Amino acid sequence: MGSLLAALASFLTARQCGGQWLLRIDDLDTPRCEPGADQLILQQLQAHELKWDEAPRYQSHCVAEYQAALEQLQEAEHLYRCRCTRRLLRETALVGPDGPVYPGSCRNLRIQDPDRALRVRLPDAHRQLHDAWQGLIRRDLQSEVGDFIVQRVDGQIAYQLACAIDEHAQQITHVVRGIDLLSSTFAQREIALLLGLQSPHYGHIPVLTGADGKKLSKQHHAPAIRTERAAENLRDALSLMNQLAPPASARTAQQIIEHAIAHWRPETISGCREICLHP
Repeated sequence: MGSLLAALASFLTARQCGGQWLLRIDDLDTPRCEPGADQLILQQLQAHELKWDEAPRYQSHCVAEYQAALEQLQEAEHLYRCRCTRRLLRETALVGPDGPVYPGSCRNLRIQDPDRALRVRLPDAHRQLHDAWQGLIRRDLQSEVGDFIVQRVDGQIAYQLACAIDEHAQQITHVVRGIDLLSSTFAQREIALLLGLQSPHYGHIPVLTGADGKKLSKQHHAPAIRTERAAENLRDALSLMNQLAPPASARTAQQIIEHAIAHWRPETISGCREICLHP
């Protein structure tokens, strides 16, 4: 349900602005990708009448683009090798406003071992973001974002680099997603800046949580949405975002989506960090 909420907010914003809504499948982490998961996502979106405008972009098909960007960052000396283990990271991480922050332990060690992860060397600077829902947000790059990984120990391109390249390749102008990805936004904007790319505009909506306060996500074992009750799911999602309820005569997912596009009021979404879904 949390994913549906974010997708719906993104979709309605694009449709109301007369823009295109694009779909990307983040499948770089092959060992963690369950067979058929992408098709399930497509089916769930279609059942809720959330229709994309171009063929989905699969990250696993774009590795050459990411590798080229990685090499460009290396040539410009923006990267360094990191030998920190997960245990060490847990013990030494700084406490940041968006989660743990890498303290820069390996920044000045000049590690040459090619079998180590690569991190971006962030400048000693502040950045600010004009967020569509959260207003003006400022972060100190080193103490509140931290040097982040762009290539893992196993050689796999990391999420932040891939997403920054995807935004540019797909000519994305606006990104709407949950506030739990705020730290990723600052990281991805920094990648774009280092590569001379234009960053999109961003809007982060509050995340959907259960009564226990945990985000409703696969990571926290939230139940999958049931496509057979797509109309009810959409009504629930619109209600959680404080939108005008569709009339009783709107009984199908398509009718509810049409009503939602016509009456979408993004400013009514709560400015708090969480939306709670009680049982």
